[in-house]
Amino acid sequence: MKTVTAPDLATPLPQRLLEQAIQALDRIPNDLIALVARLSIAAVFWRSGQTKLDGWSVSDSAVYLFENEYKLPLVDPWLAAHLAAFAEHLFPFLLVIGLASRFSALALLAMTLVIEIFVYPDAWPTHGTWAVSLLFIAARGPGLFSIDAIIDRQARGRRRSG
Repeated sequence: MKTVTAPDLATPLPQRLLEQAIQALDRIPNDLIALVARLSIAAVFWRSGQTKLDGWSVSDSAVYLFENEYKLPLVDPWLAAHLAAFAEHLFPFLLVIGLASRFSALALLAMTLVIEIFVYPDAWPTHGTWAVSLLFIAARGPGLFSIDAIIDRQARGRRRSG
């Protein structure tokens, strides 16, 4: 924990204000950042997955896009459309509830890289923004407000008592 000291009155006011602002930003909890990252990136992929569905089935238009616009190498367009629709529903759901969060973030990061490399290479600013959220979750975890955190606390309790 950082210690807070009295302001040095010899320090110019603008510098003191900047230091106070930085100290205030340092107090933003990582758990809150992780929650916002999980929910926001999950919404992006969930909405994309919804565009691929017609009821409970993958739409003909989604398969058409994989055949004619996306053109992924080495993957059959029908299979790619179905896998994408599945992944864009499963992994966002897991992120929202905070279960297998690091794995889900890595799976969606891999999907983001495929989209960037093979489908829309000029969309790197958007994909970079997605990647930052996904990398944060993968590197720092889902935060306190997640099923993963509950499982981790229970596992630690069993290790201490066992």
